[in-house]
Amino acid sequence: DEVVTEVSPGDTVSIAGYELQFNGLTPVTGPNYRETVGRFSVTGPGGSQFELAPAKRVYPARNTPTTEAAIETIGFSQLYISLGDLQESGSIVLRAWWKPFVTLIWLGTVFMVIGGGISLSDRRLRVGVAQTSKARREAQHAAG
Repeated sequence: DEVVTEVSPGDTVSIAGYELQFNGLTPVTGPNYRETVGRFSVTGPGGSQFELAPAKRVYPARNTPTTEAAIETIGFSQLYISLGDLQESGSIVLRAWWKPFVTLIWLGTVFMVIGGGISLSDRRLRVGVAQTSKARREAQHAAG
């Protein structure tokens, strides 16, 4: 699921059974950046509650803007919230994504590691392994 909408303080947005209430923006000054942090209270389908704080950051040395997404992992799924541009009306563009089972991507890596281990466990199948003396004699006899 994906939601792209403008929100003002107090607005609520629904995505995949989660309610995101926008509580407003807070300016923050870091060691080498300035950022605007969005504060969201999130209520889950089972009544669980948590806070998310995505940010728009600017590094003044090079006037480089970045977006700091807020991510919450829920089981094997993830909820992403990202801030877009601040509007003249004082609202801000919100981008929210619900990615079900996205963390299972890492399960593919685990299977590849297990497969690699299994393939290395049979010495006969490894490239460059010396032949046994019986196999060497048979190869010489066949060649000659």
